Amino acid sequence: MTRRAEYWTALEDDRVVCELCPHRCRIAPGDAGMCRIRVNRDGELIAAAHGQAIGLSLDPIEKKPLYHFHPGKAILSLGPNGCNLRCDYCQNWRSSQTAVPTRNLEPAELAETADRPGNLGAAFTYTEPLIWFEYIKDCAGPLHQRDLQVVCVSNAFIEPEPLDELLGFVDAFNFDLKSMREGFYRLICKGELDPVLRTIETAIASPTHVEVTYLVINSENDGDDELKRLAAWLAERDPRTPLHLSRYFPAWRREDPPTPAERLERAWEIARTAGLEYVYLGNLNADSRYTDTRCPECGAVLVRRGGLRTTTAALEGDRCSACGTAADFVTGSR
Repeated sequence: MTRRAEYWTALEDDRVVCELCPHRCRIAPGDAGMCRIRVNRDGELIAAAHGQAIGLSLDPIEKKPLYHFHPGKAILSLGPNGCNLRCDYCQNWRSSQTAVPTRNLEPAELAETADRPGNLGAAFTYTEPLIWFEYIKDCAGPLHQRDLQVVCVSNAFIEPEPLDELLGFVDAFNFDLKSMREGFYRLICKGELDPVLRTIETAIASPTHVEVTYLVINSENDGDDELKRLAAWLAERDPRTPLHLSRYFPAWRREDPPTPAERLERAWEIARTAGLEYVYLGNLNADSRYTDTRCPECGAVLVRRGGLRTTTAALEGDRCSACGTAADFVTGSR
């Protein structure tokens, strides 16, 4: 199925400019934007991959990673075949940067498939879901009608107007913040930093649940000064926004060795010293101090984690059972 795209303007000679993300691709007839799935057909921008999904898998919500959103639940995960960035270390480069087989999944079919006991909803993930804007929008209604959650795992590279619309129907985001340096974004990701920061800041200020992931790459974005800027920037917006510091492994065009565990531990210390309440280490076998959630008031363990296994401890609803303090969790029946 194809669908007329939103957020674009017609130009002369049947060209169009896509206004979904900051690239603002100018697209000639027959061509696609940088994302590869928004196509100019005879002067009209088409969401050519509407409903064309790579993968369909039931994952723990912690795998997104979302640690403070319905902990211990499962969620149905899927994504589009494309991306609007070109990160040279992309872990999912085969599906983000090359054409791979997809299956068609209409919005009503996705909602029906996701509506199973114990399943939280649908997570749009794997590559860059926000280039799938129209599909997510069309799926949100059927999912919400069944009391299912809408989750996006995104690079945050989107324009303000479509973001504002997304915040009206996306229940949770995990945003991938790649660096605090513009040069890193331009050289390594073929993007820009400022729109990413703007997106994350806007989302944190909204009712939508937000967590942030930072992939720590040795000698690239792991310097103490940069990590301090990251932690201070996030703490100024909301010190209770969960931050996931994830270990880099070589992939696609980058062959650097994995980031040393001690570098991740140093990053954790920096983030905690800056005042962030919830900081986690991922993509490595870490001690419980780096993976469990503790009450920011009394220190009681609220949630224990071992790998993707989650055990609720001193958490009752969204409060600490030891002292009654609000625990910054989104919980519910599903």
